[in-house]
Amino acid sequence: MARPSVPSWFYEQSSVIPFRSGKHGVEILLITSKGKKHWIFPKGVIEPGLSPRASARKEALEEAGVEGVVHQEAVGEYHREKWNGTCRIQVYAMEVTRTQKHWEEERDRKRLWVPASEAANLIDRKALRRMLKRFLKNLDRFIS
Repeated sequence: MARPSVPSWFYEQSSVIPFRSGKHGVEILLITSKGKKHWIFPKGVIEPGLSPRASARKEALEEAGVEGVVHQEAVGEYHREKWNGTCRIQVYAMEVTRTQKHWEEERDRKRLWVPASEAANLIDRKALRRMLKRFLKNLDRFIS
């Protein structure tokens, strides 16, 4: 296997499943990947000095322009091959309390609020669908 092209700490990442209570029940926020080919959740490298939860909160603000409560308990984790290695991504639920009109990565990404029942149909990555299903199965733990 080729030597990783990035520092080892890049392989530890975190993500949030942003959600809110809407007119028709729970809604999930999806964003596009940078290439705008896939609907995903905000995710990024856990920067040195940040906890996985704090990093996930930071990514949500930068990538999706949302703020809120990141729950203590992780929804789960998944693994993804990237940078000639395997990344471990810890996933948290984030109850969105504020949505910015403009955000840092607005030019690179689209965002879309969808009913929870429809979100999985838009996500083509199996690991993300699995995390969403796990979140929805345990929704009562995350709703305030």
